[in-house]
Amino acid sequence: MILHAYKNKNLESKEIEKYCDKVYYYKRNGLFFSNFSKVPFIVFSRRNKLLIERLLKDSHPIIFEGIHTTYPLLKNNFSNRIVAVRMHNIEQNYYNGLASNERRLYKKLFFKLEAIKIKKYESIINKVNFIFTISPLETQYYQSIASEQTRYIPVFHENDSVVIPDDNEQFALFHGNLSVSENTAAVNFLIAVFKEISYRLVVAGSCLPKNIATKISMYSNISFVDISDDLVLKELFLKTHIHVLPTSQNTGIKLKLINALYSGKHVIANDKMALNTGLESACIIANSVDEYREKVLEYATIQITSNEIKNREELLKEFQTNENALKIVTLFKLLSDS
Repeated sequence: MILHAYKNKNLESKEIEKYCDKVYYYKRNGLFFSNFSKVPFIVFSRRNKLLIERLLKDSHPIIFEGIHTTYPLLKNNFSNRIVAVRMHNIEQNYYNGLASNERRLYKKLFFKLEAIKIKKYESIINKVNFIFTISPLETQYYQSIASEQTRYIPVFHENDSVVIPDDNEQFALFHGNLSVSENTAAVNFLIAVFKEISYRLVVAGSCLPKNIATKISMYSNISFVDISDDLVLKELFLKTHIHVLPTSQNTGIKLKLINALYSGKHVIANDKMALNTGLESACIIANSVDEYREKVLEYATIQITSNEIKNREELLKEFQTNENALKIVTLFKLLSDS
């Protein structure tokens, strides 16, 4: 397997290199000028001539990870190749959601414009053999515009089996990247939930905004933990009693939900997090501030039952990463043999 990847803060992953025959790293291109292209920023900033040259050197199948990596398809059809796109969500809906949560005018305008560009750019999918979606919601959407190409292949993750810790501490956990407006909106919602009760809330993330830090400091039962080190988050998962997972965007299936169900006790989620995932029955559903507060207090002293764990295991069978990866291999083989 050959992996073409864009560097994140100039860091290269030695772990990934163990599983690949070759890994090529690229920098994102001209970030400022990418704003002025008709092509979406997330796509145009990933244009790279060397990447395209390397892709054209062989006849291997190509999987583009997200529509934002598909710039090579703009001027190349990759004839006689199997080409697929792994869709993370309906991107224009995601960016419209970011715009609605964003308070800064320049960012709100950027997200709105990006959503419009992505919607126009979406016709690029006509050049691919397969569209692999990660949740039923996206599957329904892409089947409506590209039914023959669309296949539902559930989201990949690192979990192998449901392992619930025997013991825990009395606190609720929310985790996420706090540079994303969707997550800061969730934290503001949860502060409103927990400021009226004594039960502890731990907000775990990176890039803590000053305004959120100020709000957290006002309440003795709410604290922040930096999870730049993945081991810190894993340790929190072993200790937490309740995962609280509200979201303001019904886009895709979120890995934080999958991870919480594989290795956490109670998971309280709202409709936008849980519906259309197939995992609704494994979650405790709450939508308003009052409903969240009620459910936190209700489950604060309740242990998860063996029947609940069995239900999770049954629901999560659909999310076995190895089996779902083999589905892609099988589809590629069938197409190449035809």
